[in-house]
Amino acid sequence: QVQVVESGGGLAQAGGSLRLSCVASGSIFSINRMGWYRQAPGKQRELVATITSGGSTNYADSVKGRFTISRDNAKNTVYLQMNSLKPEDTADYYCAAEVSRGSSSMYYWGKGTLVTVSS
Repeated sequence: QVQVVESGGGLAQAGGSLRLSCVASGSIFSINRMGWYRQAPGKQRELVATITSGGSTNYADSVKGRFTISRDNAKNTVYLQMNSLKPEDTADYYCAAEVSRGSSSMYYWGKGTLVTVSS
């Protein structure tokens, strides 16, 4: 089995910063893509940022220039540095890991970490 665990959420003021971390562990040979998603109250889960094993990144337009995703492949860990936070960034943040399974892959999700940004 694979476990995905997020950490680093909390309360920040608008304009402040937070850093989220996510570690994947268990039966893992390799991880293709890791990413962060978020879900605000009453809204659907949305992509925040993803990063491939080679370091290619993709960001939601709403966070470009403010958030930075990075990854330590040796530690199966992904980070999300969030700067210039806005109240609309308030959400549960979920980490996902795309784990290789032979010719296919499976996504594993963490339970989420809450980020609250006060105005």
